[in-house]
Amino acid sequence: MREITPLAPGDCFTIFSKEKPQFNFPLHYHEEYELKLILNAGGAKRIVGGHMEIIEDLELVLVGPNVCHTWITHTCQNKSITETTILFHKDLFDDKFLSRNQLNFVKNMVERSKRGILFSHEAIAAVKDRIIALDKKSGFTSVLELLSILHDLSITRNMKILSDPGFSNERFSYNSRRIEKAFEYMNSHYSMQIGLGEVSRIVNMPESSFSRFIKHRTGKTFIDSLNEIRLGHASRMLIDTTYTVAEIAYKCGFNNISNFNRMFKRKKLCIPKDFRDTYSGYKLFV
Repeated sequence: MREITPLAPGDCFTIFSKEKPQFNFPLHYHEEYELKLILNAGGAKRIVGGHMEIIEDLELVLVGPNVCHTWITHTCQNKSITETTILFHKDLFDDKFLSRNQLNFVKNMVERSKRGILFSHEAIAAVKDRIIALDKKSGFTSVLELLSILHDLSITRNMKILSDPGFSNERFSYNSRRIEKAFEYMNSHYSMQIGLGEVSRIVNMPESSFSRFIKHRTGKTFIDSLNEIRLGHASRMLIDTTYTVAEIAYKCGFNNISNFNRMFKRKKLCIPKDFRDTYSGYKLFV
């Protein structure tokens, strides 16, 4: 569902807070960035793109434009869930502005938010009170405070990227043409059997050098990166098609259904059938 948000065209951002007994908003997307702080919702389930996860009592997530997302009450027993939401326009930071050296960290964070970002507890502790107090500020002061909060978040450590790269059609920047070329190739050939040597030749690097290079640049091995792309495409097929789980596994380059199910559950914390059911309609709020 595409949501028309309350953010006015003439405003830089809007913020609203509410306390409620449960989550009751369906899976949706919108053109604005969304920074959401949630308190007292341990046991609820978060969906961002192709990622699903049971959340803790405290969490802070940044969701980029047009990324489907929602929170589901699930097993949360607390009837006093507190939710603070900040929405800001996708053109608040244009490419020219973000290309300045002093904004490099913000630029990287904004880019990563196309897959959704979960911030660490240390990061939340640093900005939680400022986010809650932001609606007490107004005018230029409020915009400066929002920029300061976003900057402080962008330099924190242990951000968790949520959705898999293959789930959406977005292209992502890895600050390396070789890495981007490798990912473009894997995204185009994920249904085939792809080896390290093949991709190394594409980027014109020795296998051992490329293996170290991709690990250094992405934090993941080549095979982990490839499987993440395949699982992203598999997640999308589970939502958008009526193919069986076995058909999707083979179409996404997994030649062993048991291995696919095991890998999917380890990554998504549920089996493919349950993932499909969650997205398929009104099972969201059962």
